[in-house]
Amino acid sequence: MKLLHTSDWHLGRSFHGVGTLDAQRRFAGQLVDTVIAENVDVVLLAGDVYDRALPNVDVVKLFDDMLARLTALGTKVIITSGNHDSATRLGFAGRVMEAAGVYLRTRIADLDTPVVLPLTEDGNGPVLAIYGIPFLEPRIVADELGVDQASHFTVTEAAVTRIRADLATRAEGSHAVVLAHTFASGGITSASERELAIGGVGAVPVDLFEGFAYAALGHLHGRQQLRPNVRYSGSPLPYSFSEANHTKGGWLVEVTEAGLGQVRAVDWPGERALSLVRGKLEDLLIDPQFSAAEDSYCQITLTDDSRPANAMERLRARFPHTLVLIFEPENVRDGAAQSYSQRVSGAVDELDLCCGFLDHVRQRPATEPETAVLRETLAAVHAEVAAR
Repeated sequence: MKLLHTSDWHLGRSFHGVGTLDAQRRFAGQLVDTVIAENVDVVLLAGDVYDRALPNVDVVKLFDDMLARLTALGTKVIITSGNHDSATRLGFAGRVMEAAGVYLRTRIADLDTPVVLPLTEDGNGPVLAIYGIPFLEPRIVADELGVDQASHFTVTEAAVTRIRADLATRAEGSHAVVLAHTFASGGITSASERELAIGGVGAVPVDLFEGFAYAALGHLHGRQQLRPNVRYSGSPLPYSFSEANHTKGGWLVEVTEAGLGQVRAVDWPGERALSLVRGKLEDLLIDPQFSAAEDSYCQITLTDDSRPANAMERLRARFPHTLVLIFEPENVRDGAAQSYSQRVSGAVDELDLCCGFLDHVRQRPATEPETAVLRETLAAVHAEVAAR
């Protein structure tokens, strides 16, 4: 039995203001090509199908098209909901869709209702039972799961207990695969994930998934292995520059009568790379070492001592896909590292306050002509107010 572990499609998400729908359509083609080339039996989608609870029409159409293409190949698709999804909306018509081979596991009531697939040719004997754990918001699901003290650990533990109880009723030698949208201890995060809980208390111990043939996890956007049978597939596309070094794709998982077989990575290269570029403006504009970044989406950090004028416009002449510009001077002058409130806390009048604001934004003091203009402007404002 061949399973393709994916998660965190985040259909409809933008990347620093750039729409990703075309890139997501391209991923859809890569996914289908992989299913055909590898003769995949089941596609697993471990949550965050959409990027928001109310996706727009084009995004829903894309997901509909992906499901139609996969099921036309005879491939089963098993889906859990993530913290970005509306479990109720995503789970709509789930019982009807099962006839087409799409299995939605978005409800607590379905935790111990697996998709059961035979592991033997005659269909008798051990089976592969695939269970789905949707994202569990502790305060909302604690009562339904019979949990007294609501936490991500306690509700996930209760869900896994239900699954183990059902698995115990299956034929001897049966194996279980569990989809779960959660933050397991030891996972490496990135900037594009929404925190499940403040201060790291949303993490659940990886030991919860001990004894299952495979745990297909979703939520973290970097593909990674926590244990041989516990892995994150990561997102198919990067959604922040913290993912610049990620290799995007999924896991191809084989399960046999003996249990977990080979697990190998499947890569889905993006159409445009991400580059983190750092240096002084004049160097970045001419230095050949940065040539590889010219066609990339760029996050550029300028290290000039003072903020250059028209920096973004000039950078985009060479790096047209620059999306993020950061200013971090190498030689920090006195006060440059202060917050705005700290910088202006000693202002004695409105002119000092205005000059302090310019200093904070531009990382350089106001010149004498600029100070004169500000002084005249403030005087005019005061005169107009007095005349009313």
